[in-house]
Amino acid sequence: MPLNFLRTKKTVENTGNEAVIVVSGLPRSGTSMMMKMLEAGGIPIIKDDLRQADESNPKGYYEFERVKKLKDGDVAWLENADGKAVKVISALLEHLPAGYRYKVIFMRRKTEEILASQKEMLIRLGEEPDKVSSEKLAELFAKHLTNVELWLARQPNIDVLYIHYNEFISNPDPQLKQMEKFLGSGLDISKMKSAIDTKLYRQRSKY
Repeated sequence: MPLNFLRTKKTVENTGNEAVIVVSGLPRSGTSMMMKMLEAGGIPIIKDDLRQADESNPKGYYEFERVKKLKDGDVAWLENADGKAVKVISALLEHLPAGYRYKVIFMRRKTEEILASQKEMLIRLGEEPDKVSSEKLAELFAKHLTNVELWLARQPNIDVLYIHYNEFISNPDPQLKQMEKFLGSGLDISKMKSAIDTKLYRQRSKY
């Protein structure tokens, strides 16, 4: 379904004083790591652990199953989500209801690493990893991300901070400072930094 670029006017009606914190990006872009970091830093997390940790994500997926039903109108859970963090993949962002304020932490990662990580995960699950060529997937991802970023820029109730996963792993301090400014003081930056597990950075680009 194409993103609706005409949906530019929104009425913010949530009764909470804080925005809902949304961690987003393509699958395998570092969203689970970011959720774990926010939890370590003192942000309440919305998750249900229905999807158990496995070899692909040994620290857990930090997912909330009802997020998958956003497009079906299941949004009542957001009434108690202000000030909390929830993971929403980029394809579902457009289904977030208009009556809330959001602070989106959007994870960017090199496309070749995302593709390699997804392929490894599919192999572990016993699924066919090459149904679509890497070249075609890279093209689709690039188009999708362009559309999502344009859409996000047009939403008056959404603030966005883009985090570059590759830079974050090698030198987290600059982007941690950006996160502290974006989310407000009170984050335990040292605990967030300690939650980064570089051993899980297994699909590394050569460039």
